[in-house]
Amino acid sequence: MRYVMKGGTPLAGEVTISGAKNAALGILAAAIMSDETVTIDNLPDVRDVAVLLDAFREIGVLVDRVDRHVVKLNGGNIFTACADNPSIRKIRAGYYLLGALLGKYHHAEVAMPGGCNIGTRPIDQHLKGFRLLGAVHENNNSRVILDAKELRGAHIYLDMPSVGATINLMLAAALARGNTIIENAAKEPHIVDVANMLNSMGAKIKGAGMDVIRITGVERLHGTEYTIIPDQIEAGTFMMAAAVTKGDVTVRRIIPQHMDAISAKLMEMGCEVNEQGDSIRVVGRPTLYSCNVKTLPYPGFPTDMQPQIGVALCLAEGVGTITESIFENRFKYVDELRKMGADVEVVKGTVGLFRSVGVLHGADLVATDLRAGAALVLAGLAAEGITVVDNVDYVLRGYEDFDKKLQGLGAEIRLAENEEDVKKFKFRMS
Repeated sequence: MRYVMKGGTPLAGEVTISGAKNAALGILAAAIMSDETVTIDNLPDVRDVAVLLDAFREIGVLVDRVDRHVVKLNGGNIFTACADNPSIRKIRAGYYLLGALLGKYHHAEVAMPGGCNIGTRPIDQHLKGFRLLGAVHENNNSRVILDAKELRGAHIYLDMPSVGATINLMLAAALARGNTIIENAAKEPHIVDVANMLNSMGAKIKGAGMDVIRITGVERLHGTEYTIIPDQIEAGTFMMAAAVTKGDVTVRRIIPQHMDAISAKLMEMGCEVNEQGDSIRVVGRPTLYSCNVKTLPYPGFPTDMQPQIGVALCLAEGVGTITESIFENRFKYVDELRKMGADVEVVKGTVGLFRSVGVLHGADLVATDLRAGAALVLAGLAAEGITVVDNVDYVLRGYEDFDKKLQGLGAEIRLAENEEDVKKFKFRMS
């Protein structure tokens, strides 16, 4: 699968943002901790979600996909605490089954996490927390095995504010005996969303979104109905698309305060950014100005938006820098941008120097990961001529109807299944 597009059209109009992928995966894991039915609304229709639901079915969870964005789950018939299949190995968030199954059954066996190769993402903080709760970790080359006679509340200090560890430990601690304190917790919006979901099921979690989370364990979790928050990164991607194409895009159904770091950088680069209730309007300008960016845990600038703003810096006047402090392999997309004429130098793997080239040129590109793939699409929409982005299965993992939403803003883009589809698009555009 590949995206083929003709650049040079300023995007204009309105786009509605889907549910947050990163929140959905943790919320789905929380849902199976109850033996009652849980209904989840605003579920994004992306491949990571589909893979996780398939993994649920294989362990006995009743999955009723009511419609594209609503699912009913019932974990009352789970027959095994072992989730190990080829599908689950493809996604990073499969590890949330560790916390969910350990909390519910005091045992979990889950395939080693996969996902995008954007750098070392160990689960040592997860395992450290599980051990403090009373679990024993068995070494296995292909899966993570946890076992506990009993889970008891503990004081857990995370060496870094890991999103995955924070969610996993909230899941397990929700059903542990006594009180758990998680210090140096991650504060991302999806942490708060997972905590709110668990609380709606009867958990007692306070402080989500702050440095310290306090959890009082309960005996059981009950059914609930819950709506997932909008996707911060999808929203940011469309905001950046307006900037790089010099367009005028209103991003609807979002939580504007989640976008503060992205909005601030767009304004610094010369764009007009206006909040309007649950919407943000971004108006690109003829001239973008360079800025300096450092990726940080929330509320700092998100690492998942680093490649997208990198595309904008290629087109901005002056020299901009990006310091990547989260993942050491985030700059793999730079080699693809150079095929388009970008002038980017990566120093010591963590600092990118982006020098203005004024214009990018269409090229044949390969997506290296989820966010890099989305960024290359933005580059193609801003470039002169035809761009083809291959390996877009990465993008389909995390963006719902990406090409269709861009088409709704006026973009000339198609999802091509084969080379013949690419040739037909090029012929129509000639």
